[in-house]
Amino acid sequence: MSTHHPNHLHPVYAHAVGRPDVPPCGMPARFRTDIAYFLTPIDAGEARLPLGEYKIDPANVQEWLNTGVLSLVSPLDATHATEVEISEDQERFVHWLRDHSVDRVRVE
Repeated sequence: MSTHHPNHLHPVYAHAVGRPDVPPCGMPARFRTDIAYFLTPIDAGEARLPLGEYKIDPANVQEWLNTGVLSLVSPLDATHATEVEISEDQERFVHWLRDHSVDRVRVE
């Protein structure tokens, strides 16, 4: 499965931070907001990541692949989560994370 796509089809790219050996993963423009579904919150005391960089827990990656769903928690109601099926593009991103053992990405 190819993870590199022409700019006219995928105007946003996910890059593996600190991993120049890993090809970027081309994604549709809406991925700039979709990335929020995948990120792992920074722990208290951890330095903030640079703008556009995100930490992703490898254990979550395997869970997403196993179930094919994301568990979304509303900022307005943290007691209830909603499960949504991951899209084809999101699934390709998750496979890219797993196939290259990526746990930190930069979206640009």
